[in-house]
Amino acid sequence: MKFIKTLTIFTILLILIVACKSNEQSNLALLSNQIPTDTPLVFAPDIISIDDHASASITFNPDMTELFLNHRKQGKNYNIYTMKFLDGKWSKLELAPFSTNLEYLDFHPRFTTKGDRLYFGSTRPVPDTLSESIKSKRLHQWYVERTENGNWSDPILMGEPFIDRYIMGAAPSENGNLYFTSGTRTEEEGIYYTINQHGEYDSIKRMDDVINTNGKFIAHPYIAPDESYLIYDSEKASEPNNTNLFISFKINGTWTKSYSLGPKINTELADGTGTVSPDGKYLFFSRSEKKTKEDGSTYWVSTMYWMDFIMLKKEILKNINSN
Repeated sequence: MKFIKTLTIFTILLILIVACKSNEQSNLALLSNQIPTDTPLVFAPDIISIDDHASASITFNPDMTELFLNHRKQGKNYNIYTMKFLDGKWSKLELAPFSTNLEYLDFHPRFTTKGDRLYFGSTRPVPDTLSESIKSKRLHQWYVERTENGNWSDPILMGEPFIDRYIMGAAPSENGNLYFTSGTRTEEEGIYYTINQHGEYDSIKRMDDVINTNGKFIAHPYIAPDESYLIYDSEKASEPNNTNLFISFKINGTWTKSYSLGPKINTELADGTGTVSPDGKYLFFSRSEKKTKEDGSTYWVSTMYWMDFIMLKKEILKNINSN
């Protein structure tokens, strides 16, 4: 009887886990026509991916019931928009409560793995008490924290060692380490990182050359929660504005060389700002294209895509191991 009781409890727990995972998948399916497999599909057509708009850098809370992303209309600044899954449906895409001033550029939001903090970059003004050299820098990193009532705090400016240097797209791992695009007058731009030391950060280090010498304008990192892989985009030196997505794996504490995510993702257009859903199942990325108006002026549009990441990662690792 004890065995049967234990088996029954295990079966119920298994059903609940499967149901939760199915719910997460169905949440996303409500935004798109179908769930992708080995071919990228447009994500949330006419909801997030809208003609003459630009969408990029999507991030989800742990149970995928809340999302944030860069979004803008043609000719407007990027701001951060959000949607929530409530009562079996998604809310309208709207400006995040901390990103309603359209005079400032807010972009590249990134959730922590617990969903209690959201990092983002902004050109909003910093406090007058800071030095003129800091105030003169156009872009700074900020974050908001989840309050007890479930809302978001007012934006908080990230202090040392981030405040006196250029930083873009801070992406946190599960242990709180941060990976981001950075550079100074004396340090070449690329992907850098800093180690979380009981909630404090004291030094910033540049990542290995296997990542930072792969093309130019190497940016927009996504770090796996366990830091087992890093996804980023890089512009080909021979093809300006044509960014591709790459992945590097950490094996025995060392980063491998960077591998292309393949021709289904990397096209003649600008493919970038890759992120992975919290359950590790789906890769999200933007595909951008420069268009020309009748008067000869140009503008950019970006469409959000998604793809089965488990299949993609297995295929890349299979090719690596066979060589």
